[in-house]
Amino acid sequence: MREREALRVDPSLSLMPWFHGKISGPEAVSKLRPKEDGLFLVRESIRHPGDYVLCVSFKQEVLHYHVIYQESKLTIDGTQYFYNLIDMVEFYSKNKGIIATTLQKPKEKEGTKSAALQLSKMGWLLDLSKLTLGESIGHGEFGAVFQGEYMGRTVAVKNIKSDVTAQAFLDETSVMTKLQHKNLVQLLGVILHNGLYIITEFMAKGNLVNYLRSRGRSVITTVELLQYALDVCEGMEYLESKKLVHRDLAARNILLSDDNVAKVSDFGLAMDNCQSIDNTKLPVKWTAPEALNSKMFSTRSDIWSYGVLLWETFSFGRQPYPKMSLKEVKEQVEGGYRMESPEGCPSDIYAIMRLCWEKDPKMRPSFHKLREHLQTELNKHESATEP
Repeated sequence: MREREALRVDPSLSLMPWFHGKISGPEAVSKLRPKEDGLFLVRESIRHPGDYVLCVSFKQEVLHYHVIYQESKLTIDGTQYFYNLIDMVEFYSKNKGIIATTLQKPKEKEGTKSAALQLSKMGWLLDLSKLTLGESIGHGEFGAVFQGEYMGRTVAVKNIKSDVTAQAFLDETSVMTKLQHKNLVQLLGVILHNGLYIITEFMAKGNLVNYLRSRGRSVITTVELLQYALDVCEGMEYLESKKLVHRDLAARNILLSDDNVAKVSDFGLAMDNCQSIDNTKLPVKWTAPEALNSKMFSTRSDIWSYGVLLWETFSFGRQPYPKMSLKEVKEQVEGGYRMESPEGCPSDIYAIMRLCWEKDPKMRPSFHKLREHLQTELNKHESATEP
């Protein structure tokens, strides 16, 4: 892929610039001027809460089509169904169907900018006709993940069908366009279809936690575990240098490439330093105490999570804090409890975990410092295994 400009995280960028929210029919008519054929907007129905209205200008009149929300899908005529408004607008832009004319020109809501236009301008909008979708390889909280092919290259495709979630993922996409590092999963671009497709490089060996569980001690050496830990640390050191905080660092969010390189993925929560977040979404067992209590995040809270990830790695994918409820974890950790060393874990590695779990965030090492420690450990173990 050629060098492309990064997208700015811009709250006015919208996947649905034609969506005007709760406005009345007469307000919609006043906005659709001059009355060109195919000028349109979508509004929330005031008379039927939960439904929408597609307003289209045709032959100097504005036609209002009631969009019914039925069984988690949208329909105008009861024959053509859509997962979301983005799909519906895409369909009627190409097909007249039951409406008087195809949708030709969106009437943008004041203060919004078309994300499609911006993505296209910056070179991040990919061509749907060049994508072949293959089998489903996973299902995240936000939608399915597929293996696919784009212009001859194997890719991973995350499909987000909910238009609200797709809009939120625009921020993730904007963050990912700025980042390029051998230990971060690379964004290739997005396609606006069926909601949103986020296209990334394909990681053939799946996530680290499943990989460790399915192979175990008899197959994976300490040197390999250290290499994974170092890979993740280098990816995180890069994020640290960009002043970005991941906030959901865990072995499930580390993916392995065909040639066994570990890469950090899922920047869904990645933000500039110290932004707060909705507490219900926090992965308690991986989150630093100060982040759970004050909802303030920093690189040092990522360091705490990295310590938990190290524990997962050297326990071959065990669930952290085995047999403890989330409430117990929170209380015990607050009281000074720390997990014991995983069976067979080198004592120097466990010492690194304990550094990551210092109560005072300022006492935790930086990713830069951790990388130096891990590199020393890796060199030591490599020379010990040489014949």
